[in-house]
Amino acid sequence: MSPSRLTSMTARSRKSLAAWFRSRFAHDPVPRLRHPWTAIMATGILIGISAPSLGTVIADGWRPPRSGWTVPQLTVMPLGDSITFGTGSSTGSGYRANLRDQLTSHSEDVRFVGSQRSGEAPVREHEGHYGWKIGGLTGRTARWLTAAKPNVVLLHIGTNDMHDDYRADQAPKRLAELINEIVVAAPGVTVLVSSLVPSADPRTQERIARFNSAVPQVVTDYQDKAFQVEYVDMSRVTADDLRDDLHPNDDGYRKMADVFYRGIARAVAKGWVRERVAIGASPSGRPGTAIPFLAEELRARTEARVEQPRILRMAEERRGAGAVRGEGTEGGRRGERPGH
Repeated sequence: MSPSRLTSMTARSRKSLAAWFRSRFAHDPVPRLRHPWTAIMATGILIGISAPSLGTVIADGWRPPRSGWTVPQLTVMPLGDSITFGTGSSTGSGYRANLRDQLTSHSEDVRFVGSQRSGEAPVREHEGHYGWKIGGLTGRTARWLTAAKPNVVLLHIGTNDMHDDYRADQAPKRLAELINEIVVAAPGVTVLVSSLVPSADPRTQERIARFNSAVPQVVTDYQDKAFQVEYVDMSRVTADDLRDDLHPNDDGYRKMADVFYRGIARAVAKGWVRERVAIGASPSGRPGTAIPFLAEELRARTEARVEQPRILRMAEERRGAGAVRGEGTEGGRRGERPGH
């Protein structure tokens, strides 16, 4: 079969292609695929992939944009805790250096931004806060977005909540609140929300697994409201890729970079990534608006807190922020103890 005939078939549905394949080779259990294009097509049908995607689909379902995709500028804010900071990597740069290496062929202007500094140039800037929980970022992230003006945010947060068993069952709600803050402050920004890398500690890993199972639905809730929020799956990182109980080694960070790269490529294919993103206003120029179900929940929580004695509110706020002192690189996990 000639390549031109195969090309003419690509408009057919996957079901039709499968039917064609079955009829073509029904009497030949080991078909002789005389042309390499036929072999490629057969492979695609067998694994349930339509012809236009052949050669571009990876096992985890990633479908990148056309070869050689470019964007004028990528201003990337890595946001999270010590894993975003780069703890455990030999250079201190974590996944950032490997990610930048992959992105530079797609943009002439790749910048990593944030108020924190670690690792090697040119990827020293980020918002990785050592030891912080989800609640430690909430209430501060809008200010960081205003200062850095990213068009892409890479969010990996929750490891300390899981390690300390800090209200672990409520962590997905806290994650949703943090995402809400981001999309209200910058409705046009692309947010890649990552599942957590694993832990070598069995109890922590159980909590991480439960948290990770809830993250896709959190992301879907925002996608349903037309926000540019994408889920990225870090399950490629395994316990063999850890430096210690929580932090990846260089191999683990390389895998994280690959996953974030694929997420950015998907966002570009969807037309999400714009050179400049308005911070503090929606693309229409109106102030950003919280997702209704979250707005109602947050309002109810706020009203309930008003009824609490002031000393209890202060204690809850301190616990919710992960007992963080200041905004430097050493936020505490419990009390005064430095965290991960």
